[in-house]
Amino acid sequence: MTNRNPRLVVSTGAGISAESGISTFRDAGGLWEQYPVMDVASADGFARNPALIHRFYNERRHALGTVRPNRAHEILRELEEHFDVYVITQNVDDLHERAGSTKVLHLHGELMKMRAVDDPGFIRPFRDYDDTSSVDTVVEGHHMRPHIVFFQEAVPMFEPATEIAAEADIFVIIGTSLAVYPAAALVQYVRKGTPIYYIDPHPSRVPDGVTVIRATATEGMAELARILLKE
Repeated sequence: MTNRNPRLVVSTGAGISAESGISTFRDAGGLWEQYPVMDVASADGFARNPALIHRFYNERRHALGTVRPNRAHEILRELEEHFDVYVITQNVDDLHERAGSTKVLHLHGELMKMRAVDDPGFIRPFRDYDDTSSVDTVVEGHHMRPHIVFFQEAVPMFEPATEIAAEADIFVIIGTSLAVYPAAALVQYVRKGTPIYYIDPHPSRVPDGVTVIRATATEGMAELARILLKE
């Protein structure tokens, strides 16, 4: 029997990317105040005005190219030296990958990819942050759309995420309100008795038995690393 590093499963939300300068939807002054959410992030919105949705995510992709991973992303990568780290993120940016994390599952899609309107399995990467798509973008005969899981659509990666969560030896939640489903339900799949940490400056809806670190993502990850490596 071989020894293995403990499996550290980390569920991340908008709070970890916000510290890199990415505008979030829910915060004051966020994207939902600039754009009606159902216009730019729903299946109905795409059906009504696909050109707007292409333009919106082109803007998000361009903005992504102007920011960098922050210290929280970097610490997650560094913890791979001691733990079998899996990141399950609600974020559509690529900051975890750019920081060097090797096992990242995106629940809500990825800004740096597009997929066929008629075939969810036909996915192609963008080459650059300034690349764009439009209603006229056709790849190998397929009209393309942003590789984003819209409201009113199923979350196809949720089941694989629950399987990862169920194998966690340590489970961590960073920068999410625990109010967005189905992602908020991941904690329910963690085995009983597994240590769970919740990093957030203003935590809400804290499940029983969860250790709260009241801090930003960068401050909280530094504290968590101290706790885990000391243990």
